Amino acid sequence: MDTMDFAPEADQPVSYMARTRAWYLALGYDNPYRWAHYLDVPFTTLQKPLAQNRVALITTAAPFNPEHGDQSPQAPYNAKAKFYEVYTGSTSEDHDVRIVHVAIDRQHGPMTDANSWFPLPKMRALAEQEVFELGPRFYGAPTNRSQRQTLESDCPRILELCREDGIDAVVLVANCPVCHQTLSLIARHLEAHGISTVIMGCAKDIPEYCGVPRFLFSDFPLGNAAGKPHDEASQQETLEMALTLLERAFAPRTTVQSPQRWSDDADWKLDYSNPDRTSPEEMAKLRAQADEAKAEIARLKGKEPPAPACALN
Repeated sequence: MDTMDFAPEADQPVSYMARTRAWYLALGYDNPYRWAHYLDVPFTTLQKPLAQNRVALITTAAPFNPEHGDQSPQAPYNAKAKFYEVYTGSTSEDHDVRIVHVAIDRQHGPMTDANSWFPLPKMRALAEQEVFELGPRFYGAPTNRSQRQTLESDCPRILELCREDGIDAVVLVANCPVCHQTLSLIARHLEAHGISTVIMGCAKDIPEYCGVPRFLFSDFPLGNAAGKPHDEASQQETLEMALTLLERAFAPRTTVQSPQRWSDDADWKLDYSNPDRTSPEEMAKLRAQADEAKAEIARLKGKEPPAPACALN
């Protein structure tokens, strides 16, 4: 054993932008996705103690509809189960919302505990303890759109909803790689209009590259930004860290990394969208699935299937 006791080289945050670019090219697409990138970051500090703020939750998870096909934990990507407009739900009720994104890490996460990606029940419990006031609605942010559509349509709509509900601050929970970018753009928009935000996510490079005010990074497989599945202590600690960051950050681009570890073995980080670990036969199968998913999305929107532009979403 090395007497300096260094960590394994692979045990560092996954470079999702580089990994998805390599995966995209390996699938045969020749126009890799261009990620949003800003230098200036808007920043709004809380004007009151956290307990006096009305806080909202923004999710990229989709409401479950049994008519939309298989949405079980290990189901293949299902474009029909996605949503294409901002939606809302009452925070006084429980909701069955699921992650149907193509790039979620289903290989290493069981995807059987919604509390890992939708912390509404724990937020409601903290609100009952008067840690903060919970807004009357949570908001669903679609992630199947272009950056322009996110900026010109979804960001203004969510800001409008926040103002209707008297929201002071927002917790945003990201899932797939594009989710991290979408919520980064929304967070920036809200901060520029006086609403404080904190993003919870598992992809460190994407929000930092985009430029966000506050980011709580959990070094877990994608889809577990709100804590380890079936681990209430992990989920509670993760949410409390996010709220502490929301309250105490004093400058934009503040990232806090959770001290929690997914497992003692970091080999799971090497598996995610790694063409070096995928056979040519499997790559061909995945390419066909990606093309079909894009065609299905186009059909759902009433459009002709476009030439592939991004294999992520």
